[in-house]
Amino acid sequence: MNKALLFAGTTEGRLIAQGCRGKDIELTVCVATEYGEALIEPGENVRVLAGRKDQAAMEALIRSTGPALVLDATHPYATEVTKALQAACDRTGAEYVRILRQADHGDLSACVFVDDTKGAVAYLNGTEGNVLLTVGSKELSAYTAVPDWQTRLYARVLPLRASLEQADELGFSGSRLICMQGPFTQEINEAMLRMLHIRYLVTKDTGAAGGFAEKIEAARACGVTPIVIRRPAEEAGIGVAQCLALLADRFGWAREKRKDVTILGVGMGSPDTLTLGAEKACREAELIVGAKRVTEALARFKKPTQNAVAPRDIERILREAACRRIVVAMSGDTGFYSGAKGLLPLIQDLEPRVFPGISSIAYFAAKAGTSWDDALLLSAHGRPCNYVTKIRKAPKTILLVGGDGGVAEVLSALHENGLGDLIVTVGENLSYPEERLVRGTAGALQGETFAPLALILVENPKAAKAAATPGRPDGDFLRTEVPMTKSEVRAVTLSKLRLPKDALCWDVGAGTGSVSLEIAEAAEDGHVFAIERKKEACALIEENKRHLGVTNVTVVEGSAPAALVDLPAPTHVFIGGSGGELQEILELALRRNPEARIVLNTVTAETFALAVTALKTLPVRDVEIVELSVSRGRQVGGYHLMTAQNPVYILSCRGGNDHA
Repeated sequence: MNKALLFAGTTEGRLIAQGCRGKDIELTVCVATEYGEALIEPGENVRVLAGRKDQAAMEALIRSTGPALVLDATHPYATEVTKALQAACDRTGAEYVRILRQADHGDLSACVFVDDTKGAVAYLNGTEGNVLLTVGSKELSAYTAVPDWQTRLYARVLPLRASLEQADELGFSGSRLICMQGPFTQEINEAMLRMLHIRYLVTKDTGAAGGFAEKIEAARACGVTPIVIRRPAEEAGIGVAQCLALLADRFGWAREKRKDVTILGVGMGSPDTLTLGAEKACREAELIVGAKRVTEALARFKKPTQNAVAPRDIERILREAACRRIVVAMSGDTGFYSGAKGLLPLIQDLEPRVFPGISSIAYFAAKAGTSWDDALLLSAHGRPCNYVTKIRKAPKTILLVGGDGGVAEVLSALHENGLGDLIVTVGENLSYPEERLVRGTAGALQGETFAPLALILVENPKAAKAAATPGRPDGDFLRTEVPMTKSEVRAVTLSKLRLPKDALCWDVGAGTGSVSLEIAEAAEDGHVFAIERKKEACALIEENKRHLGVTNVTVVEGSAPAALVDLPAPTHVFIGGSGGELQEILELALRRNPEARIVLNTVTAETFALAVTALKTLPVRDVEIVELSVSRGRQVGGYHLMTAQNPVYILSCRGGNDHA
């Protein structure tokens, strides 16, 4: 009989063992723990062995079982196990195959990356606030080097006796120890982060199978900083589907007919918005899976249904279902803020087909008599969205909103930020008999009541003429005696910051808020914390926010560095005034994010000298120094004379050692 040896303990290992049951193969599965053994369902041809093995034990097992293939489906971070297994295969002449886990390549801009556990501990040593460790029990001892760890750290580990005993011996017990089996949904992660008042989440990039994306999205929703331990260098290998195909080809199996999974968009919910391809898939389906309101909309096909929304729940149903033809129905279109985005990485081995649907955007634009190819498409349905700043810059915006106050909140925000005169069209209950489109100014429609889920078209013809470059005219800002960074200096400063759209920036010594507001306009998907110690200046920043309609700025009254301690870790830092604490501010910023981009401006020789000295002692690279001298013309009679402004030193750098 054909033989193979599988080192498992992961989702991938479980799927391979499941795919081998009942086949012409004698499969020996090795897992490290009894818990791992319980997750693998044995069969007549599948034997499970529990217990950790060193290289010598691996060699002995390979020699005794005589496998044609040795399959390594161990955890991506179990590098020592992989090295030992590779060495054992080299010594015994066994053919080695590595099974890879798909990495998560979503939005990781808010993450702080470190190379290893030591790096995570070093980072935490410069922080304050509660920490949730989701890195397993074996490495917990290293985190006891974090100051005040007994009162700061919470550990989430597997519900194993060994894990519990190990954590308890270190001092993690009671409310400080959470024993649960993952992977977890975003909602569970959010509830845990909020309940424990977590400020930092330590995790590894465990990919889709390990619930990595759900952790990161939960952290983003809760304002928590994720500290991600980078994966070891990725080795060559194959995925689960490729592995099962390899076994089938090698051992002459008839390849099992894979499940016929179709993910489709049902449009708005009305039968009229279902495509012909989706109709055919529903008629041929043996099971339809989706949210209750979606499966109810497909009741006319008289098919068995299962209700699920979370990607993990849908995946479980797909894998456990006895039937072959399954439809996963999503509202709207599969490519526009759809659950398909989270589901597809989990079921790649099932090779699903995806049928797009008629999106709410396309339907709404048609009903409103406009195109949508030139519109800015936004969603504020269940996600934060800085729509006011974006609407200011876009001639046409289509915004999806949800919740009881969805439309009302948008109309109110537009009115309060000086955009109440813009023409808006609201569409609700689209494709249903009670469908309604209402058109008017944002201010005039404030008193109307709308359905929770709706779309809003906002037309802003003035936006086409708005400048897209930094360096607003000084006259755009409300002024008092509070000092303000001049237009030319702001333009150069923003160019040195090199802001992505989702930057999270500290503006230390914000003054009138002119730099903060221009940063916020450039980083329209990000956020700016304007730190200012003078009360009158803080009030002026708030006035300028309303005056310019910029909403993604939070004013923090206080002196740095103390006022920075409770803020989220920055991706970018601008220092316009340091109050004599420049060294301390820079050190704190780099502790919070060792790779932060930093720009500081100074007009005095003394502060310039302090800045140069500080940058020489700190772990920064790509240091650049610019002296900016600006003269402005003024008319005297029939002549123009140039009046010199104070020269400004602009220093920029980014965190990290020169060799990094």
